[in-house]
Amino acid sequence: MTVLVITGTGTEVGKTVTTAAVAAAALAAGRTVAVLKAAQTGVRPDEPGDADEVARLAGAVTKAELARFPEPLAPATAARRAALRPVRPREVAEAAAKLAVEHDLVLVEGAGGLLVRFDDEGGTLADAAELLRAPVLVVASAGLGTLNTTELTARELGRRELDLAGVVIGSWPDSPDLASRCNLADLPDVSGAPLLGALPAGAARLAPADFRAAAPGWLAPRLDGTWDAEVFGVREAP
Repeated sequence: MTVLVITGTGTEVGKTVTTAAVAAAALAAGRTVAVLKAAQTGVRPDEPGDADEVARLAGAVTKAELARFPEPLAPATAARRAALRPVRPREVAEAAAKLAVEHDLVLVEGAGGLLVRFDDEGGTLADAAELLRAPVLVVASAGLGTLNTTELTARELGRRELDLAGVVIGSWPDSPDLASRCNLADLPDVSGAPLLGALPAGAARLAPADFRAAAPGWLAPRLDGTWDAEVFGVREAP
């Protein structure tokens, strides 16, 4: 696995902190890592973006950002309103492929969900993943409503014959409710893919050294971690 595309089931599900955890675990395993943010929205030119946050938390990654738009909107809309050139899926794929030549792992982080539009022709992160033929990691929320959005994302990946590497819960609450605990069993069922991790709520607030030390414990071995879905499920079972 040289390139891994990371998408969310929506916004604010913990996609960037999950990307940072995957990067940190890979670095701890001795791999070289690059992080590519396909399109950054909602930040000024002088503000740190998601790739910067991944580097802050994970450490020595190569970071790249293809485009930045000031308003917190879908990339296509943000580009149009700013009168700026949009990012296109082929550009994302080409940039990831170039980074893959010199890195063991390239993490391509999308913006929002899988089908958020990058351009006015309808290009999406899913199109970039198709061009790369790369596996996709889906970051989902823990609680009520996550089964629907996760299954819809998984179905679209299946329709495109893309490999769904697995699902990671981007923010596991300190006091999970019944829905969250039941979803540990239901998420693999509706997605047809394994649960590959669960990040604790507030992980991004940890000091970077503590984040890097803890990250492998939040992720399964396929993501260079030590997290065990079965043990976690038994511990959190309703």
